[in-house]
Order: sequence, then structure tokens, then C-alpha cells
Amino acid sequence: MLARASRKLSPFLFVLPALVFVFLTMIYPLVFNFRLSLTDADLVSFVRGASAFIGLHNYARLLSDPELHNAFTVSIAYTLGSIALMYVLGFGLALYFNQRFGGRALMRALMLLPWVLPTVVSANIWRWMLDGTYGVVNYALIRLGLLDAPVFWLGNAHVALISVIVVTAWSIAPFAMLLLLAGLQAIPISLYEAARVDGASAWQRFRHITFPLMRPVSLMVLLLNFIYTFKTFDTIFILTRGGPGEVTTVLPILAYTRAFQFFRLAEGAAVNTILLVLPVVLSVIYFRIARREGEL
Repeated sequence: MLARASRKLSPFLFVLPALVFVFLTMIYPLVFNFRLSLTDADLVSFVRGASAFIGLHNYARLLSDPELHNAFTVSIAYTLGSIALMYVLGFGLALYFNQRFGGRALMRALMLLPWVLPTVVSANIWRWMLDGTYGVVNYALIRLGLLDAPVFWLGNAHVALISVIVVTAWSIAPFAMLLLLAGLQAIPISLYEAARVDGASAWQRFRHITFPLMRPVSLMVLLLNFIYTFKTFDTIFILTRGGPGEVTTVLPILAYTRAFQFFRLAEGAAVNTILLVLPVVLSVIYFRIARREGEL
């Protein structure tokens, strides 16, 4: 009897460490964050364990908060701009590396450097490059005659968000390139050969064969990078800290400032909960689309 019970339990014991890890690193923090957002916790009451339960009051107050509206708008603009530029760069690189030429493997490995570099390293390099006084970007553009005077890329309200978008797209484009390249290599060559025999041009082959067949991979790339970019904190914090003003204050920056600068811990937790909503909704929509296409 005991041996039979142990055989039934043994599969669960093998996955127990993974379940414990997921619970401690994902489920418990999410539950704790949501519970904290339902209180009036500040630094003092949190340390004393004397936070009072106030229900959805923090959410009601945030939904009428102009700073949250601005942060949400900036987050959407930043995310859409980053993934659009990322997709164009990633698709272009995937098309390029899908061809056969000497040194392709080495060049493809070098193109992965922006993605594998730690964010702290790459963001600090870009902060130095975009510096208005001694940055190499200003130096190169002035020498090429494209600028008459230095531009403070990260301190100018008109270009700060664009600069952050470029840096983000540069860092995630190699990941998109890998996924899109795998999708391109899965397209049967016979389709291109048949189209070439029928007299289709390179643009027609791309429009009627490559792009339609890359739709499932493209959707996955866009969704994954939307989730990654929408919750980005470190790149923006290192480059601009949400400034100048609130031009680059995205939702994670707002959550950080509320919780760790003004010590309004409950409001910061509420912003973090709101931050989860859109990626979860998009994920559900994506899986429904993928399941429908699989059924078809």
C-alpha cells in the first residue's frame, strides 16, 4: 500500500522544486503586491505592520490622477515606438542573414551583442554617447554636417522619448532577429522557386509569400517584445530617470517614485497592479488568435 502511494506521489515530488520556485518568485510577490495595494501603507505603517485595509481606494484615486494618465500615455507611446522600430530592424536583419555569404555566422554572433549585454552596461554606454557636451553622437552628426550645434538628446523634452525608444529598439532587435530568422528558414524554398518561375519580382515574393507566412511568428515577436518593453524600468531610469519633467515617466518609473521616493508604498503597489493589466489582456487575445488559426 505504501509502495503504491509513493509511486503515485513520485511524479509530483519531481516537479515540487519547480512549483516552490514559481510560488516564491512569481505567485507570492503578485499576491503580496495586490494585498499591499488594498491598504494605506506608507513606510512607517508598513514597518510597524499597522497598515489599514482601505479596499480599492488607491485605484479610484489613481484613475483620476493626471500623473498616472501621463505615465500611461508615455508608456504606450514608448512601447509602440520601440516595438515598431525593433520589428523593422529585426525583420531587415533576418532577411539579410537568411542569405548565404561568407562570415555570416560571425556577423550574426556580433549582432547579438546588444541583446546579451547587461542593461546597466548598454544603457550607460548610450548615456555617454548621447551626452550633449562630449557625446560621440553629436560629434559624428556635426562632422557629417547634419547638425549645426550639439543636441542634449536626453535632456531635451522634444527628443528625449525618441532617444530612449532608439536605445530600447537597438537592444531588443537582435532577439526579434533570431525569432524572425527561424521563421524565414521554415518557409519552403519551393514556394519561392515556383514564384520565380511565374515571373514574380523580389517585392512580389516578399509581399505574397514571405510576409503572410511570417504572420504567426511576427505576432509572437510583437507580443513578447510588447510585454518586455511595457514593463521596462532599468533602461529609462539609467538614461533619464523619467525626465526631463515627466516626458519619459512610464508606469514602472511612476511606481518606483511613488513607492521608494515618496514612500507611498500602497500607491506604488497599485500602479504595479495596473501595469499588469494590458500585457495580460494582450496575451489572452494572442492565445485566442493562435488557437483559432491552429483549428483552421
